[in-house]
Amino acid sequence: MSKTFAELGKWLDEQTGYEGSLGVIAILILAIAGHAWINSSSKDASEPVKIKSKEEQEEDEDPPRNFTSAQLLYFNGTKDEKTDENRPVYLSLAGIVFDVSDGRDFYGPGGPYEMFAGRECGAALAKMSFDDKYLDNVAACKELNPGEKFELENWMEKFKHYRCYPVRGRLVPDDQLPPPTRVLTKEDLAENDGSQDVPEGYGAAPIYIGAGTKVFDMSFGGMLFYGKGCTYNIFAGKDASRALAKMSFEKAIVDNPNTDDLSEKELKIMNDWITTFEVRKTYPIVGTLKK
Repeated sequence: MSKTFAELGKWLDEQTGYEGSLGVIAILILAIAGHAWINSSSKDASEPVKIKSKEEQEEDEDPPRNFTSAQLLYFNGTKDEKTDENRPVYLSLAGIVFDVSDGRDFYGPGGPYEMFAGRECGAALAKMSFDDKYLDNVAACKELNPGEKFELENWMEKFKHYRCYPVRGRLVPDDQLPPPTRVLTKEDLAENDGSQDVPEGYGAAPIYIGAGTKVFDMSFGGMLFYGKGCTYNIFAGKDASRALAKMSFEKAIVDNPNTDDLSEKELKIMNDWITTFEVRKTYPIVGTLKK
């Protein structure tokens, strides 16, 4: 091997007219490689790059949804006791919810950024701070100084275009949710069937469904069931109390909200649906029904 390098060196010296040219070329190659490594590392010194195929990206494209703070907190990467599987890892930057599950080693349990999992952390990342007081505060992202805004934009750019983390929707702060005590009419429900314009700060148009005396917004996690073209979309923008009680998709029943003549069994079924919406699915209550 050494003889081969010696012969190569002699040949290069003859071609270049410079003694020791092989060593110079070797140093140059190392310098270029080192420069490339430093530049690639400077983009992210801690996290490996993951390039997804077009097919993988399409699989990630669920319809955008809205999140309450409590709903977002569920997606913290810990093990789900019911399924015994690890939960996805989501976090929010200025209200935009990203799925960072591919970066679980960094944002999941035991990772250096685990405190951001399931939280709004735009202000904290912009300030490069691990102080809990900067978490769960979307409004704080509008109060950043120019340097902090630039840093937040860098994180956004990294998540969207460099890491290609899927956007799952928007975090709607609790103080921006409609009060559950407001009274809604049949007309109010019809105006919120998911086909209207998406309000500012939302990831999807509200989908109101009445059940019993309560109105739930199914755009907070129920897009795959109550969104356009989905199985239960027939209930969108309506008081579905009777239809839920009778487990019916018949239009005449769906359009009739009367519950006065329901049997005890049907009332129990309706109340079970309400419990599922409120406790299990944690759809936010956005009003009460005017009967």
